[in-house]
Amino acid sequence: MIAIESIACGFPSRRLSNDELKAAYPDWDFERLEKRTGVLSRYVAAEGETALDFAVQACEQLIAEGRLRPAEIDAVIFCTQSPDYIMPPNSCLLHGKLGLKPATLAFDITLACSGYVYGLQLAASLIRSGTSNRVLLATADTYSRYIHPGDRATRCLFGDGGAVSIIADSDHGHAVRDIRCGTAGRHFEKFMIPAGGMRVQRSAETAQEKVDQSGNIRTAEKIKMDGLGVLSFFNATVPCSVRETLARNSLTIGDVDLFVFHQASQVALDSLSTALRIPAEKMVCDLGETGNLVSASIPVALSRALASGRAKPGQLALLCGFGVGLSWGTALVDLGSNECEPV
Repeated sequence: MIAIESIACGFPSRRLSNDELKAAYPDWDFERLEKRTGVLSRYVAAEGETALDFAVQACEQLIAEGRLRPAEIDAVIFCTQSPDYIMPPNSCLLHGKLGLKPATLAFDITLACSGYVYGLQLAASLIRSGTSNRVLLATADTYSRYIHPGDRATRCLFGDGGAVSIIADSDHGHAVRDIRCGTAGRHFEKFMIPAGGMRVQRSAETAQEKVDQSGNIRTAEKIKMDGLGVLSFFNATVPCSVRETLARNSLTIGDVDLFVFHQASQVALDSLSTALRIPAEKMVCDLGETGNLVSASIPVALSRALASGRAKPGQLALLCGFGVGLSWGTALVDLGSNECEPV
């Protein structure tokens, strides 16, 4: 069976609390922001600290515990939108850091919040095709680098960090029963960084600060997120994806023991819970101490749920990521032995 054998997490040493932000931005309505985001603090990368560093940190933890043997890795998939360099890809850098064998396949994917489920799909495909037996899936980002300090819509929400998962053809771990992914590329402008790529290169004009109607400050080189538009789209799309995945497996909402959605925001999680009529005790809401961790949010939330006993062996979990692209992915996972370590 295709299984998630292990998960480990890596984070910056610095944590930025809302109290610190309140001191810097006393005019921001933090009572409202905390209610909507659900975030009280978040990890923030130090200067020179990258997504690669968090992946290496997680890998070193797994190696020290004997749960990652570099010689057995056949493929590396690194999901990030904040790579160390334009080229080469982070997967090759991680390959070198770990001293993996030359025959190891390595590549990056640039998805964000749906990236973990997409990564599971790719890893499972490699294993089913016979190309690989054991895949290292890294999901890590430093979104703080893409956020203007004066943009409260994103500054209060996102955090930096990463996770590494070992996906294998194994009888141990958390069995991946099914995966479904989707894309709505026509809506790409709802969540993007307008400048800095080859379509619109950086210039004096793209560096100019602009204030939107809500008072958020940003430049074209920073994240531009239509929060209400994104929320509205996924409120219509994600419940359908969840129901279709369940129906494909002759299951209902009641058959699922644990729902681990991308930790987008508290308002997003509450909306999905209401739309799908998911009991509160089945919903994992775990972004208060970490913020929205983009592609790492699902593995980090699952790891913490397993470590705390919230998620238990024998339960059926539904994982669902959604975000930049716009894209989404839903996976059904039968939880096995608790291989995941606490954050």
